[in-house]
Amino acid sequence: MSEKKRKNRGSVYRNAVQLVAVGAVTGIFAGAVVTLYNLFASSGEEISRDIYSYIRQNPVFIPLLFVVLALGAFLLSAAVRLVPMIKGSGIPQTEGATRGIIRFRWYREAVAMFAASLLSIFMGLSAGSEGPSVEIGGACGDGVACMLRRNEMVRRYQVTGGACTGLAVAFNAPLTGMAFAFEEAHKRFTPEVFICAFSSVIMGLLTRTAIYAMLGKTPANSFASYVFYEMPVSVYGFVFLSAIVCGLFGVAFYHSVFLSKRLFGKISAPKPWIRDWMKILVAVVLGGIFSFVAIDVMGGGHGLIEGLGTHGGAIEPSVSGLFGLPFVAALTVVLVMKFVITCVNMGAGVPCGAFIPMLAIGACIGALLSRGWIALGMDEKYADLLVMICMAAFFTTIVRAPITGIVMVCELTWSFSPLLPVVIGVSVGYFIGDISRTDGIYEKLLSLFEKENGIRERAQKEIFTISVKEGCIAEGRSVRDILWPAGAVVTEISRGGARILPDGDTVVHGGDILTVVCRTDRPEKVEEDLRDIAGDEKNKDEEPPEND
Repeated sequence: MSEKKRKNRGSVYRNAVQLVAVGAVTGIFAGAVVTLYNLFASSGEEISRDIYSYIRQNPVFIPLLFVVLALGAFLLSAAVRLVPMIKGSGIPQTEGATRGIIRFRWYREAVAMFAASLLSIFMGLSAGSEGPSVEIGGACGDGVACMLRRNEMVRRYQVTGGACTGLAVAFNAPLTGMAFAFEEAHKRFTPEVFICAFSSVIMGLLTRTAIYAMLGKTPANSFASYVFYEMPVSVYGFVFLSAIVCGLFGVAFYHSVFLSKRLFGKISAPKPWIRDWMKILVAVVLGGIFSFVAIDVMGGGHGLIEGLGTHGGAIEPSVSGLFGLPFVAALTVVLVMKFVITCVNMGAGVPCGAFIPMLAIGACIGALLSRGWIALGMDEKYADLLVMICMAAFFTTIVRAPITGIVMVCELTWSFSPLLPVVIGVSVGYFIGDISRTDGIYEKLLSLFEKENGIRERAQKEIFTISVKEGCIAEGRSVRDILWPAGAVVTEISRGGARILPDGDTVVHGGDILTVVCRTDRPEKVEEDLRDIAGDEKNKDEEPPEND
């Protein structure tokens, strides 16, 4: 083996070992914090359900309930105003941090999202813990990078590892968390992202298991009331029709979220803080009313989804008592309320998760459709799988992450036997979203966040010239397989005196000089990231020579 190849291989090994090590530390830290957060969130949801049930039996406390909700709305608006990064579910902002568009102040974001989203849950809002878990995990990854003084490139990997650890720990779905990191956060697969995400998720889940063992608890299996049977081809027609319905509902949900944002944007007030309070107050009061009417509307929706399982047709699905209404009518009311309040929460920017509420809406649609298909001759033992397929189809239409949807169902069912109908359902949902020309909702929300916070206005076109060193991450890879900073485009490669206009398939060689164009409001961070990728060890803090 030549000396050059030996050095290159040694550099690759060192880089991989470094990513495994920092990923493991990230997983331990993020796993511990997110596990504690979800334990508090679970307790908060149980307490809020008990309180609302008590108030329903004792209406004299209704005025006190709305006083508490108004005070809680004020606290939430103050938190969002002080720390804008916690606005909404936190997933769009975390995606921006993984791409280098947004910079975390990790201690502020982690603490603020931890407290604010817990307050939303304690107040009985339609709030899940999965979205906040992603941001808390990502902030923990950024915190580890700060404490270990990692460079900008490794920092982005650690934010990614922490984010997918947060989702994996909260949802008890490690593969779904990793798929979400590749497909949604970076929208590409690279070995470095995989190494850091894998080591983070593994250590995060081990940390969660250790914490549960110390507390004498056992992590519960997701949706134990569901039993799945392999579907015959004769049932695929029902799958196809269900996916179409879920796709149409998904498109309606997408547009409803941004309609809600536009309506909230028209609220005016003498002071900005009053306007922010009024936005969240509307969402919180409406959420309180809905939760008072239907207990199953509150929380993320784990209990609601669990109640819709039939154990393979052995038991009847159920929702919490809704003033004596029969199941189909009660579930329809819950579906409408869950749909409306989730859109309102996202439109108002309430710091609470929307990941599991979206899945709960899809599950409600699936349960209602399955009642109709059973009446038309479908065997009721396929109802559980149909609910899961509808969850994935609805989610995929909105988020535009089909691989995540497919992996999620397979992981929740612990079976690959229903893979074909799941692929059919997810594909139909994705196709409907595509022909409706809707972007992924988190992508759109990230774009709006950049606009609202002036990131786009501050961004300037910058041109960087970077030398590629032998043994660096970029060497030997095609341009499209390198994890560049967000918006960076390689416009020219100088190689041995020749000028190359690269495309995605152009392979980068050691000794190349890259010309990279990027619009950014933080050129120094982009340059640092580019030099780490190319192995260019030029002193970025070097002062220019003074003129004589």
